Amino acid sequence: MTVPVQPPIPVPVPRFGRAWVAMAAVIALHVTDEAATGFLSVYNPAVRAIRARLPYLPLPTFTFGVWLAGLAAGVALLLLLAPAAFRGARWIVRAALPLSVLMFANGLGHIGGSFYLGRLAPGVMSAPLLLAASVWLFNETWKLLRA
Repeated sequence: MTVPVQPPIPVPVPRFGRAWVAMAAVIALHVTDEAATGFLSVYNPAVRAIRARLPYLPLPTFTFGVWLAGLAAGVALLLLLAPAAFRGARWIVRAALPLSVLMFANGLGHIGGSFYLGRLAPGVMSAPLLLAASVWLFNETWKLLRA
């Protein structure tokens, strides 16, 4: 059985491809920022407190190695998908929209967490770049979806 392949979106897509690669690079930088500033020392206790109040929520805690390996694999996957982004494959354009929204929320979460904690939260130094890359990817994605 042959699976039909959708043709690429018929508009130039190099800006979308560059925005995709930039998002992957900024996520890699953000993971490095989180790792260097002790993100799990804030995240894991917060998850345990939430689970104590809401035991039905399936929020995971992580060891450093598992957490870092998972995020590194995710960044590697984003970079491996870059050729599809530069071709403007419809499925990757559609996947970029929720990715950009999720990463924007992640950046806002780090900034909001800093206000809540009354100090710089782990990962906050790269959060503005995460916001900028998310807006760029969202904008380029939106242009392709509207074309």
